[in-house]
Amino acid sequence: MEDVTSTPLSRSASGPVLNRPNAVAVGTIVWLGSEVMFFAGLFAIYFTLRSTSPELWATETSKLEVPFASVNTIILVLSSFACQFAVFAAERFQVHRTSWNPKDWGMTEWFFVTYCMGAIFVCGQVFEYANLWHEGVTLSSSAYGSAFYMTTGFHGLHVTGGLIAFLLTLGRGFAAKNFGHKEATTAIVVSYYWHFVDVVWIGLFAVIYLLK
Repeated sequence: MEDVTSTPLSRSASGPVLNRPNAVAVGTIVWLGSEVMFFAGLFAIYFTLRSTSPELWATETSKLEVPFASVNTIILVLSSFACQFAVFAAERFQVHRTSWNPKDWGMTEWFFVTYCMGAIFVCGQVFEYANLWHEGVTLSSSAYGSAFYMTTGFHGLHVTGGLIAFLLTLGRGFAAKNFGHKEATTAIVVSYYWHFVDVVWIGLFAVIYLLK
């Protein structure tokens, strides 16, 4: 099976075959590089504010529900595995399941599972926001509130964007009469984005919930 992330380029019938990187995949990776810089700036803001207000951080972080956030984090991390299984199915051009056995599931089934797990994470984050709001931790209540909601909120928006991308990819999978390299490449670049979102959250979770 040909590599779905590269485009073969042949100079002649008997000449060497060169593999050119897929422009969509390369463009996605470059864009994710800019997103890394964006989140690096958010981390810098968080650490700067924490260094100037250690007493505030000691008080406000005690209101965080670490066990709840840990479960929510596990759900998001596990969604990356489901996403990768979807990519494996897309690479073998299997759009739908051939049986109810998970090993026979196609791209659509695994992406649907990923979508559900991502939606659960977002709902959990909204629930956490509601509890913290009740505790008096708001965006304008203190430097901690601003830092917390900016870092986790922007990440939540990225997760929501990933959920929208999954819906579009699922729609393309159902609409495609002949699932080929273009459709498989779409699934692959969406997985790049989702894995990136997961890795960023692991960093945020460690900094916000574990290094209180």
